[in-house]
Amino acid sequence: MKMGFGLFTTFKTHPGEQKALAEILLESAAALEKEASCMAYIVGISEQDENTVYVSEIWTDEGHHRAALDNPNTKAIIERAMPLIEKVERNKELEVLGGKGL
Repeated sequence: MKMGFGLFTTFKTHPGEQKALAEILLESAAALEKEASCMAYIVGISEQDENTVYVSEIWTDEGHHRAALDNPNTKAIIERAMPLIEKVERNKELEVLGGKGL
């Protein structure tokens, strides 16, 4: 049974920008605290690659994820983050079936 829409994204930053990007993405996570359609937004950094940040998201559905990207606050956060990012890899989109915490 489908429970939601998941997305794993890898951000490759310009040299030395990993922590700055992670902080901005954590602001995004905090802004989503009251967004019921966002079930999880997890930010992590690579210990092996000092220019990599990962984000794992789970939403009730893909439409709510897309709508969140149109939010003015989200757009402002993205605008601040873009100069720090060298490359974005949308690794996986998945149909969330369940698991611990859902």
